[in-house]
Amino acid sequence: MKVWKESQLTQLSYAQKIETAYELSLNFVKNLGFNFCALSITSQARGIHCRPISLNNYPTEWNMKYEQEHFNEVDPIIAHCKQSEWPILWREEVYSKAQTLWQAQKKLGLQYGWSQSVHDQNGLCSMLSLARSHCPITTEDLYKNLGYAMFISRHLHGLVAKDLPACARKPNTHLSSREIEVLKYSADGKTACEIAIILSLSESTVQFHIRGAIRKLGVNNKIAAVIRAAREGVI
Repeated sequence: MKVWKESQLTQLSYAQKIETAYELSLNFVKNLGFNFCALSITSQARGIHCRPISLNNYPTEWNMKYEQEHFNEVDPIIAHCKQSEWPILWREEVYSKAQTLWQAQKKLGLQYGWSQSVHDQNGLCSMLSLARSHCPITTEDLYKNLGYAMFISRHLHGLVAKDLPACARKPNTHLSSREIEVLKYSADGKTACEIAIILSLSESTVQFHIRGAIRKLGVNNKIAAVIRAAREGVI
């Protein structure tokens, strides 16, 4: 690793305030060749009062337009990151049902980028996006920088999580991240076979996670597990 990378990441790891850590992250990703860095953190669980956090250096015009046009309601990147922690490249086909959004962000220089999320059992969901106005992001670019982005997103996520009230950081039900993911897709009406295809798992593995969730939630079937998980704010 180049000396500047190690030095900046070490400095970031010592940052204990989310605003300070974001500024250090922004400087780091600019040195990697990205113009923009955005972080958003929300709580999807009931009973956890976490103020929504949105930090970015996007053009002011874009932030205003995004809010005024309610683009968050049709943004496929947000939809993906709410369901999965897999990184997603900003490609035209991803925006096939949100062409107005795609054209608007390209016009303001937000054409090449990717996003990835971090979810935890407390219902906290964070999304980190890196973008630039020039040079498409290849799969090779993504994987070359993925480790850095993962370090940044998990550190920023952790800073917010540690400030939650102690009672909120102790979930009543200790489901694994895969069990939660399977339940989320089940709540969307997906069958075990469909979930297996989406997650690149065998159907028997999906059934294993469903049975685990049913046991931990103390219910008798998948539907009851989905309902209990929703009531407890797990999904």
